[in-house]
Amino acid sequence: MELVEALLSRERQESPWRAELPEVAVLDVEEHALGWLVTWQSVEYIRSRDITKMSVGGGPYLVDRQDGSIHHIPVTTYVGESWEELYLQQVRGVRPRDPLVTAVRALVHSDGTMAAIRHLRKQAPLLGPQQAKAYVMAVRDGHEPPEELVSVTRNPEKCPPLPITTLAGPACHRPC
Repeated sequence: MELVEALLSRERQESPWRAELPEVAVLDVEEHALGWLVTWQSVEYIRSRDITKMSVGGGPYLVDRQDGSIHHIPVTTYVGESWEELYLQQVRGVRPRDPLVTAVRALVHSDGTMAAIRHLRKQAPLLGPQQAKAYVMAVRDGHEPPEELVSVTRNPEKCPPLPITTLAGPACHRPC
């Protein structure tokens, strides 16, 4: 809570619009598997509960349990279903599991390599024959398929979520 309050105070002081910005304070802290979700709100709203004084659209901050870094989760990303997965990908570099791997592995073991290649090409028609073979051979040999092949199997999101921004800490790629 103290880390986020210090960050909010510093951001307000450094803003060229500080005279127009409402004073904000931490509203709630919720423990999460990844760290602590910290919601904040305008001080005027906290005191009065007058919705016209409410700061909207900001989204919570996540204080990372591993390194104490602070990350802003845009509200539209937060209310989505998979902000945790997005956080793991964007901030921690965790590669998402390809949902086709399980089916390909099962087919390789039950019906053989060619059946797995045919299935993969049906599910991911953008993969060429050599790419599908390389994917299936990697899975058959007990490895994860290369990311450049996995990326072709994923359906692009119609409206991708807004990215999570690192505000402070070791993973910060902007002036912190």
